[in-house]
Amino acid sequence: MRVAILSDIHGNRHALQSVLSDVDELNVDEVWCLGDVVGYGAEPNACCELVQARTDVCLAGNHDLAVTGELATDDFARGAAVAAEWTRQALEPDNLTWLETLRPSGERANVGLYHASPREPVWEYVLDPLTATLSMDLQVAPVSLIGHSHVALSYFRPAEGDASGQRQERGDERELIPGDWLLNPGSVGQPRDGDPRAAWLLLDLDANVARWNRTPYDIQGAQAAIRHARLPESLADRLEYGQ
Repeated sequence: MRVAILSDIHGNRHALQSVLSDVDELNVDEVWCLGDVVGYGAEPNACCELVQARTDVCLAGNHDLAVTGELATDDFARGAAVAAEWTRQALEPDNLTWLETLRPSGERANVGLYHASPREPVWEYVLDPLTATLSMDLQVAPVSLIGHSHVALSYFRPAEGDASGQRQERGDERELIPGDWLLNPGSVGQPRDGDPRAAWLLLDLDANVARWNRTPYDIQGAQAAIRHARLPESLADRLEYGQ
């Protein structure tokens, strides 16, 4: 089975549509989303509707949970909190109801699915080998998928040895040899690894290979939508820098 893995769309319709166009060319069997469909970006309804129509499984991210009211925004940065409140008001009732059904972790095809990490599915950032090791100690499947950090990366731990990790660039492939794996596709709608192109992952469960992808999209269009909605200017500016 070949699966397209998306995460952290954040209300960026332009990025999501471009990624889905690339996915369509690869004849994948399923599409999985690791959460944060909304937040930051200015087109949450379009993103909710596209994700509902195109994905086979979708998790809740911390921004989704803030919009539904399951999380308070006290720990959010100011821009994130403003965007969450705006999104709550902008969402159509059916889309808000759908978000309320989502959960931050799950499993499919013997792959663990977590918005943030196996240890803390809502909030934890896995950006170093120690955090990866602590998460691997709790994951129930050899391969787990994580999002939340907006950084494309992989961590691997052999049966005997320590976990090691690396950031992944466009076109990088990892053969998923026996051991524990944490794979992050990066962010569709707000990358934070210096590459502004939309990030996603192609996971081939038959060949045991993961391939990281980047898709160009209309960044200026996404910025214009944010400005038109009068969301914080910083949310528009950061898109062109991938930060």
